[in-house]
Amino acid sequence: MDIVIKNCNNIDEAKISFQLGRLNIKYGANGTGKSTIAKAITLGSIDIAKLAELEPFKYRSEYAVKKAPSIEGVAGFKTVTVFNEDFVNQFVFQQDEIVKNSFDIFVKNAEYDKKMTEIELLCAGIKETFAKNQSIDEVIRDLTELSDSFGKSQTGFSKSGRIGKGLSNGNKVAHIPEKLSAYTNFIQSPSNVKWIKWQIEGNQFLKLSESCPYCTSPTEGKKDTILAVSEEYDAKAIEHLVALQGIVARLGKYFSPETVDNINKVVGTKVALKKEEIAYLVSIKIQTDTLKEKLTDTKHISFFSLRDVATIKERLTNLKIDLALLPCMKSDDTSAIVNKVNEGLDSVLAKAGPLEGEVQKQKRGIEKTISKYKDEINQFLRNAGYKYSVDMQPENNAYKMKLKHADFKEYIENGSNHLSYGEKNAFSLVLFMYECLTKNPDLIILDDPISSFDKTKKFAILEMLFRGKDSFQGKTVLMLTHDIEPVIDLIKSLSHTFQPTPVAYFLTCGSGIVSEQEILRSDILSFSQICEENIQKLNEMVIQLIYLRRHYEILDNKGDAYQLLSNLFHKRTTPTITEDGQSRPMTGDEIAQGTAGVREKLASFDYAEVLKKLNDKDAMLAVYNATTNRYEKLQLCRVISSENCGNNIAKKYINEAFHIENEYIMQLNPHKYDLVPEHIIEVCDKLVNE
Repeated sequence: MDIVIKNCNNIDEAKISFQLGRLNIKYGANGTGKSTIAKAITLGSIDIAKLAELEPFKYRSEYAVKKAPSIEGVAGFKTVTVFNEDFVNQFVFQQDEIVKNSFDIFVKNAEYDKKMTEIELLCAGIKETFAKNQSIDEVIRDLTELSDSFGKSQTGFSKSGRIGKGLSNGNKVAHIPEKLSAYTNFIQSPSNVKWIKWQIEGNQFLKLSESCPYCTSPTEGKKDTILAVSEEYDAKAIEHLVALQGIVARLGKYFSPETVDNINKVVGTKVALKKEEIAYLVSIKIQTDTLKEKLTDTKHISFFSLRDVATIKERLTNLKIDLALLPCMKSDDTSAIVNKVNEGLDSVLAKAGPLEGEVQKQKRGIEKTISKYKDEINQFLRNAGYKYSVDMQPENNAYKMKLKHADFKEYIENGSNHLSYGEKNAFSLVLFMYECLTKNPDLIILDDPISSFDKTKKFAILEMLFRGKDSFQGKTVLMLTHDIEPVIDLIKSLSHTFQPTPVAYFLTCGSGIVSEQEILRSDILSFSQICEENIQKLNEMVIQLIYLRRHYEILDNKGDAYQLLSNLFHKRTTPTITEDGQSRPMTGDEIAQGTAGVREKLASFDYAEVLKKLNDKDAMLAVYNATTNRYEKLQLCRVISSENCGNNIAKKYINEAFHIENEYIMQLNPHKYDLVPEHIIEVCDKLVNE
């Protein structure tokens, strides 16, 4: 299928082809528009309206002729998943697990869901009990609130808890000091907390005048009474007391009548709580917590709560509630709730055998799945030379992927603080692959995924991503890269090991138009082969000699033929040679041998004739303008401009970046593929014309 992108960022038009069900590599220099292509395809597939975000700046001016971004041919891609820097930053390396939602990615598959449904059906009796009796949830909330009122303490009672603070000096709402009896209506009103706060805050104004700051009447003889409110009462303590009284009033139905009477006596105490009163309250808390915990555990019966128990029948039996052993909670309301819950448990107990069988099956299935993914990821990490490994651990109602280091026994928290940029990228790529296998998108885009890795790690990642059952094998993948190595590996060296065979295209951009050329296995050659091919095929002597000189360089053959060509491109009438740091003219024999060596490749070579052409500005300008290949233009620019390049950066780039060929044994023919960026040729054009 073909995709046409128009007016997106630096791209005026790009035509991109896809072969479905295989890896499509798009190789090109930085600045070609690869990331724009990825964004345009993603937005065009998911939300075409957002394609406007890619409007080129040249069309954003108020007076510019508007050309809206557009894309054709993406209708077949309903879902697209992209690996890029945003994915690395947003998806992985959580505080307590290396990847967010690792449970959903690695464990929660179709087989898992099927077994979980079977387990849920066996537990349906208790689930229905809670679904039909929503008041049970209210009981759990109420009992939790009462338990929390005791505060946190090993003894079960904390002075800083709501009960401890509210009754620290007795119940002064019920027992108002005699000297404050005039304020009874205020202290015992529903708004007593607000009134006490208001009254205490007003005390600061008593010194300003002999008049009351509240009513302006004389305060003579009344100041002690006014100040006594703040001495006897603390608004926060009263707030705790009022809240406690509300809880007791609301929860009375859950306690036996005798317990309710005793609680009211304790809460209504005139002085600070006595030891026996605290002990009694703690005994109530123990029974309250027991009932609350049993109700909560019963409500959450599931695979996860039963996963690690020795015997499910025993566990379910222990969850049944015996109110005879919780005498404080023995009321009609509590009995009704407990009876319903016990009945629900009985219905599940009747299926305890099959339930235990299904739980064990699910547990073994999960362990097998986790073991498989752990082995695959850890094998990749070993192959890539990383000292990290991963593990999956059960946690609450899920499993989480944890990170370990070979030199550290414990799990590593917050991996982003420890992993290098390259390590983050490597983990991200592998985890991205598993997320895609879970989501199964129509198109997977890898935006320059492995350029930052060394060769060993690159191949380990390619192996992980594109070989084997659990990989991108057979899926439609677009990989955009400025790295030639994956092209060499996947198209030339090891193409037979990756199935279906990947396809690769070279992207080039000129004047805003992005075009592509397919890269075949036969197109990836050694530079020696490239030079031989171009010397034979081309018909311009100067360019043929440029490739021949490169040929000698790559073979490290600096003999007479190379020396002669080097003198020629330096435009020397008398060829010279440097020995021991000293320059001398080449001898007649050396020139003859050099000429003979060149004529083995180019029979019509004549030093004087070529030198005459090199010194003819019009002739060289004609050669330059007739050349359409950027690499050859750059080499001609070096010959024409010689040392007259005024731009030091441009000179360095032209004379060095493309002077010595890259380190790859195999590469693309620069005559066929425009490997030199357009902006460099613009510099060359300027230099040549100057």
